[in-house]
Amino acid sequence: MANENQAQKLRETMRLVVRRLGLLERGEASCCGITMAQCHVIVELGRTERMSLNDLAELLKLDKSTVSRSVDNLVSMGLVRRETDAADRRYVTLALSEKGGRVFADLEKRMETYFADIVAYLPADKREQVLDSLVLLAEAIKNPDCCDLSLVNNCGGTEKR
Repeated sequence: MANENQAQKLRETMRLVVRRLGLLERGEASCCGITMAQCHVIVELGRTERMSLNDLAELLKLDKSTVSRSVDNLVSMGLVRRETDAADRRYVTLALSEKGGRVFADLEKRMETYFADIVAYLPADKREQVLDSLVLLAEAIKNPDCCDLSLVNNCGGTEKR
């Protein structure tokens, strides 16, 4: 188990990162008039070109019904299209429409600028250290033996194991 002071420092730092990135907002994303969930759907479809709803839900670590609602809204906005597989008509993939592709390109450009500004703010001699540490943190969070995420999802992680 990690040192209690280190665990507290990590918790408080992550709380600030989440707030400063605006991840607590439930409304619209800050650009393009879409929700955060819809933004993530667009980015993942833009990066992979097409995938099934099940694969998308698994990738986003969201419930299939949540992703389905986001996709339904994006389809009605003309940003995503459903494509039936010619070989198996039961299999449907999702892909960005031409309009969705433009939104994806705009999102990518905005995020590239946003994160480039953050990196530029970091002291040059600490940038690689920060990035390497974030990769390690992401790996630790993804490790199923590491964390019980139900603790975080209940009351902001205040419960004890």
